[in-house]
Amino acid sequence: MRKPTSQLRKILADNIRDHRARHGLSQEELADDCGLHRTYIGSVERCERNVTLSTLEVLAQALRVSVPDLLTRR
Repeated sequence: MRKPTSQLRKILADNIRDHRARHGLSQEELADDCGLHRTYIGSVERCERNVTLSTLEVLAQALRVSVPDLLTRR
């Protein structure tokens, strides 16, 4: 089974953390907005999880950005 590169997970983690901070959201608040558990958000931000496309979409909507924005190095 193929895994995404750690580089892509790092870009996603950094972008989620950055956008979350810009909106003044805690991990718990973002999780609530997305219908996810707060520990899941933390594990994504620590590059421990691979997210599904549907989760990417939910995160992007909650952070008011596009999916490509979350996956593009800033």
